Amino acid sequence: MNPQYLSLTWTAIAPALANHLWQSTAFAIAAGLLTLALRKNHARARYALWLAASLKFLVPFSLLVSLGGYLPKPGGSAAMQSGFYSVLQEASRPFVQAGTAPIAHSSVIASTGALAGARELLPILLALAWLCGFVAVLWTWSVRWRRMSQVCRAARPLDEGREVESLRRVERAGGFQSPLRMLLCRTSVEPGIFGIGRPVLLWPEGISDRLKDAHLEAILAHELWHVRRRDNLAAALHMAVQAIFWFHPLVWWLGSRLVDERERACDEAVLQLGQQPQVYAESILKACEFCVGSPLACAAGVTGSDLKNRIVRIMAERRGLQLGLQKKLLLGAAAIVAVAVPIVFGLARGQQDTPSSPAVAALAASAKFDVASIKPLAPSGPRMFFRIMDSPDTKFSASGATVKLLVQIAYGVQDSQIEGGPNWINSERFEIEAKSDSDLDEAIKKLGRDDASLVKHHMLQQLLADRFNLKVHHETRQLPIYALIVAKNGPRLEVAKEDDALPPGAGPTTPGDHGLQQGVRMQMGGGEQHLDFADAPIALLVKVMSQQLGRTVIDKTGLTGKYNFSLHWAPDPSMGGMMGGPGPGPGPGPGAAPGGNAPIGGGGGSLTPDSSGPSIFTALQEQAGLKLDSEKGPVDVIVIDSVDHPSAN
Repeated sequence: MNPQYLSLTWTAIAPALANHLWQSTAFAIAAGLLTLALRKNHARARYALWLAASLKFLVPFSLLVSLGGYLPKPGGSAAMQSGFYSVLQEASRPFVQAGTAPIAHSSVIASTGALAGARELLPILLALAWLCGFVAVLWTWSVRWRRMSQVCRAARPLDEGREVESLRRVERAGGFQSPLRMLLCRTSVEPGIFGIGRPVLLWPEGISDRLKDAHLEAILAHELWHVRRRDNLAAALHMAVQAIFWFHPLVWWLGSRLVDERERACDEAVLQLGQQPQVYAESILKACEFCVGSPLACAAGVTGSDLKNRIVRIMAERRGLQLGLQKKLLLGAAAIVAVAVPIVFGLARGQQDTPSSPAVAALAASAKFDVASIKPLAPSGPRMFFRIMDSPDTKFSASGATVKLLVQIAYGVQDSQIEGGPNWINSERFEIEAKSDSDLDEAIKKLGRDDASLVKHHMLQQLLADRFNLKVHHETRQLPIYALIVAKNGPRLEVAKEDDALPPGAGPTTPGDHGLQQGVRMQMGGGEQHLDFADAPIALLVKVMSQQLGRTVIDKTGLTGKYNFSLHWAPDPSMGGMMGGPGPGPGPGPGAAPGGNAPIGGGGGSLTPDSSGPSIFTALQEQAGLKLDSEKGPVDVIVIDSVDHPSAN
């Protein structure tokens, strides 16, 4: 495998793994605090909490976050949603920016020498160390399982006798429906339950001679409760946790807590069946005396946990209290919070525009254009052109824009993400001039680029609602999308330096050159098209690709740094729009990004197709080491509920 690609893969995995580990650790700590609150209650409640803490290691919160992305977006004020999202964003993923930017190209790492080599070697060493531990844990458990399987195969079924009669009496007394198979083994193991799907009771030969009937029934009752509680299944699940996360000390400590609480839970259940504490304690001691030095592995036995403390608890008849209403409510609330918080976070993160602070959210909710002029245009009028609230003036200008295109711009979606509405929103064109008052201009100038763009989007949404009576709602649907991934041989990107960014407000340098955003510049003309990125994150490439391909692009590269790179390709007339050369004339096309200018349906120069040049898909793979895979995924869709012709100026 390419070491550089492995290094990039590690850079992508490490933050997610770190987040999962700290979230699982925090979950286990919370479970531990709850067990303290339940220390006087039944052991089965504490056992359930420790088991949940163990299984949390197998269930990343990111799965619930993804589930939240499929759910409809809730209502509520933008400020409230912003504040809640900001808190969750900071609290749930502190390692998102962990680590340094990945080193992705040989020309970049050549100057770093041994440091770059060590950085590439570290992921390999860590992967090998984890694999060795994983195999060692699995091997240890598999050896123990095989030994117990051999004991079972050498044992003979016990269908009659004193032991079987006692077992059936205990089953009837405890309300057990299915009779348990008993195997008599010659190995001096302790009595225990082996197996998960079809468990059997292993009974060592000779132990019955040392036990009175009361002792015998007490031990059998203990083992039957292991079966009813499915303790072997829980132990197998925790074994999987230990194998995967063997390097985490908390995982092994959780294992000891699970054994302690499961034995205590069975002890309490046996005493509740009416067994005398003294007789039950004696039966455990006699079993230990017979089987000393032969503990059961991969099976739930009778002598587990801290024997001294168990005997003290049994003799003191500490059976635990029933859960009261308050503690039931406490556990219910904790369960709801554990599931609901990541789902709500997924809902919040799924929103397309997220303000960085409640103040920005409040400004976006109240900002609107002071004056706006909207005039219809004839179908044969000038070609489509729009200017989106360019600094220093906060204004919006459009000529020849359709309502559908305005919705695309206002909500930052593609044509395929808009559903509903009458036919005229695709054909009737308008000339729009809108501007805000000076106070709002000054407030927006003080914002960062992303927050300013968010406010301007909301202003255009409000304009459409006021003048076109536009009403929409969001839905999540499965639609064709592109997944941007790293190509087979790894990315071909140059890691940006601090002084590589395009200057703010950098305008076109040649005819047909349109500065879409700070950090990216597009040039159209001469039979070839160019995209130049400077100090740009992959998210910016994803945004531009989505705008120009007319289909949602999602980032699956795992690249978290900022890069310099260029793309050039021959236009494909069959695609239309900017990626494919000249569009179909005055009809709607892809929108420009906020802060830029672009004619729709044509570029600034002659766009003669060059069949010898690469397509945009080939250019991405050959020039950037990235690849677009077509697939289906959840996409936010804007559904137009109602829209009218614009009101008078």
